[in-house]
Amino acid sequence: MFWLLIAILIVQRAAEMAVARQNEQKVKKQGAIEFGESHYPYIITMHILFFLSLIAEVLLMNKQPSSWWLGIAAVILSVQIVRYWALCSLGAYWNTKILVVPGVELVKKGPYKWMKHPNYAVVILEILLIPLLYQAYVTMCLFSIFNAVLLSVRIRAEDKALQEYSVK
Repeated sequence: MFWLLIAILIVQRAAEMAVARQNEQKVKKQGAIEFGESHYPYIITMHILFFLSLIAEVLLMNKQPSSWWLGIAAVILSVQIVRYWALCSLGAYWNTKILVVPGVELVKKGPYKWMKHPNYAVVILEILLIPLLYQAYVTMCLFSIFNAVLLSVRIRAEDKALQEYSVK
């Protein structure tokens, strides 16, 4: 079951990166400006290391699924629904990079009606829940900290870019 989860997550991330590349091309044709280029490689690296850490911790420490695995899995699936709701709400404006088309209105539909950064909330929950599924507490704690640091930089950069270039 562990390898199936890893495979699903890797396929999901690869598909998202493909969509992000397509969306990047679309919005750059509309004049999108990229922000946060300096921290972007760290975000990619953190996500790769998250999976490697999870795999290493589960295998090397012989971690087994939590006795709460069914409930945790249900929450993870619910979080995925929110992820795709957020992505679909942004449409071509969704990206893994910070790309802002000057003069375009901020999206205020879907989960963006209630929350400024729902996809980041999803990532926070995933970094907590996925390791929790296999009791990989070291990965959960370390990468929650790494993610918090990176998101603090990322959200500031994104908010500044959106404030300067988007129509409110």
